[in-house]
Amino acid sequence: MTVVISRPGLRLSEFSVGAMFLATGFAALTIPTLVSLANQSWSREFGAYGPIVLVTGLWLVWRQVPEIRHAGVPGSPWITVPILAAALALYAFGRAYDFLTLEAAGVYGAGIAVLQSRLGSAILLKHWFPFLYLAFTIPPPPSVLADLTSPLKLLVSLAATDWLHAFGIPVARQGVTIFVAQYQLLVEDACSGMNSIVGLIAVSLLYIYLMRGSNWVYSLVLVAFVIPIAIIANIFRIMVLILLTYFFGNEVAQGILHFTAGMLLFATALSCVFALDRLINYFVSRRAEKLA
Repeated sequence: MTVVISRPGLRLSEFSVGAMFLATGFAALTIPTLVSLANQSWSREFGAYGPIVLVTGLWLVWRQVPEIRHAGVPGSPWITVPILAAALALYAFGRAYDFLTLEAAGVYGAGIAVLQSRLGSAILLKHWFPFLYLAFTIPPPPSVLADLTSPLKLLVSLAATDWLHAFGIPVARQGVTIFVAQYQLLVEDACSGMNSIVGLIAVSLLYIYLMRGSNWVYSLVLVAFVIPIAIIANIFRIMVLILLTYFFGNEVAQGILHFTAGMLLFATALSCVFALDRLINYFVSRRAEKLA
């Protein structure tokens, strides 16, 4: 059954009752999860990149709407049903036990299942990047974050204190606790570099897709450089905070300058990624010219 709506000045648009039903059901899943993400993840420094990924990911999908609508065909229910069943199971478990990672993964899987049922697998595979990019909105599990951030916190605190000590700054370290003058600083999870790594990877992939297309080999190569860039940026961030604490006091270092230093170094790291992309592309172009 199809309802046809006609308005003056607009061309006819067709709204499938089945599509409206799917959209309503998907919205019922998505809205509570978005509220949970906003309260538990996006409002914190680690998950601050989430809204950016969501908005830019939806924009990427919107750019492909004309081609998707033209080429899409209904997908096989033998593919849709298992994906949807697994997604709803994840969502129900995550919602019941307040496991945000599984809840968000369930919503993401349900969205993929709905799109597969309406458009087919071929069109999703052809435009794989926007849908893969949107997966960055799923927050990593806390246990995984703890395992990953612990060695990174040790690394950035060790490097920052060793470098500053070499320049005569009275700084010492015990684990992830840094002592400078009469102050004691604790390197928290947000300063470990994981937030910069995940955020930089997401933004870098978006940049690569817009500038170079969906070349997954090139994406992997550039992403491999993103990780050390993010770690070095966070080492300098810790050094800046130590210097601010030493020269201006703890209140200054932990105030607005703490957030400003993080944003400035993230922007600097992102600029390094852009410059590296230009450098790689330059050498690739030169090599292609020589082989031509």
